[in-house]
Amino acid sequence: MTQITRLRALGLFDSRVPRYTSYPTAPVFSPAVGSAFQSKALSALDPNVPVSVYIHVPFCERLCWFCACRTQGTLTLSPVESYIGTVEKELALLAKILPKGLRMGRLHWGGGTPTILPPALIHRLAQAVKSVIPPTDDWEFSVEIDPTMVDREKINALAAEGMNRASIGIQDFDPEVQAAIGRIQPFDVTAVCVADLRAAGITSLNTDLVYGLPHQNAARISDTVDQVLTLAPDRVALFGYAHVPWVAKRQKLIDDIALPSDETRYQLAELAADKFRNAGFAGIGIDHFAQPGDGLDLARINGHLRRNFQGYTDDHCPTLIGVGASSISRFDGGYVQNAAATAAYIQRIEAGELGGARGHQLTEVDKLRARAIEMLMCDFSLNRTELFQRFGKLSHQLDTDLSEIDTRFGDLVILDDKYLRIRPEGRAITRIIASVFDTHRPEGVRYSQAS
Repeated sequence: MTQITRLRALGLFDSRVPRYTSYPTAPVFSPAVGSAFQSKALSALDPNVPVSVYIHVPFCERLCWFCACRTQGTLTLSPVESYIGTVEKELALLAKILPKGLRMGRLHWGGGTPTILPPALIHRLAQAVKSVIPPTDDWEFSVEIDPTMVDREKINALAAEGMNRASIGIQDFDPEVQAAIGRIQPFDVTAVCVADLRAAGITSLNTDLVYGLPHQNAARISDTVDQVLTLAPDRVALFGYAHVPWVAKRQKLIDDIALPSDETRYQLAELAADKFRNAGFAGIGIDHFAQPGDGLDLARINGHLRRNFQGYTDDHCPTLIGVGASSISRFDGGYVQNAAATAAYIQRIEAGELGGARGHQLTEVDKLRARAIEMLMCDFSLNRTELFQRFGKLSHQLDTDLSEIDTRFGDLVILDDKYLRIRPEGRAITRIIASVFDTHRPEGVRYSQAS
């Protein structure tokens, strides 16, 4: 039996499982946990422990067909400026609740397209955030950049406000692939953007690529990786395209027939990954790569790698405060998501209420299972001793799951009294293995495919 045949038999191409950027995952969230829990969790934060802050900007001038994010199109700045006004009001509500002296160790702007903001709105939003939660001396400020929606003035405004990490969505540079996903972004436009970022003093660059897109083949994805390498990124995320038209209606514009087969999709991912490794990048978890010495690489080496809604991270802040429509906050006691629809979010904030509309309070068992899943997703290794030291006898609740994994996945894993390890040849099914620990799998939810 070939390796690919064995992985197929274990569900690589048929299984639909979460990406586990949180546990439990967002479909589990309930309206029973909302703004009341959010307010209590915010007020109980330790002011001596920095927090991360995420700002969601849900607007785009163009709606890329492959995207399943919470976004909406606009051809004018009027709704964008109005939305920033609402975000300022949400921040004012937070200021009344947060303990005095709280500081921000990380700030991330995502979307949508944060670079739809003109310089004046960039300064206005950044100042509003910093006035409520001042940054630490060593803070990190990252922004998702659309090269077709940014210029030197915007980059200089972001740099002036402290941006020191930029994340550029690329997906694929091939013109036919770009046309098939509704995202035209020539290489030369992206290269100019990168040059402007470097000139502005931005010292860290992330790039996002996607495999499994329509019309992709080995030659095209190989060419794209070669072009990305000329941009000298510090980090690369290589995501599998999640074709979920039942969730993201715009994906119905993508021709299913043009999508690569399951086996081709897997081969594209392996080809791209090999090229990055051969170029000197370290593999980070299941789908990220980093230059040696980058913070992600150091976190991998030191066992401090973590996973959150943006993917793999070296962020050590235990709390994430989400601001804006659909943004999710993570507290020690659970998760809270702001109202997902922009109109519903605005209505809540304008009424003087916090945005939290649904969430989940974590039990100790949830925390145990969340850490077990995170260990596998980050390190391909579950440290049973660490779990026992943290959770005591409760950690033995995983024993049945560990036995199932040992039986089901055979020599692709190694299980002893101290560790569960996934062998390199089994890492393609890490999400499937991790899902064994997941006791929150609601009926009727269709996740993305495992490959």
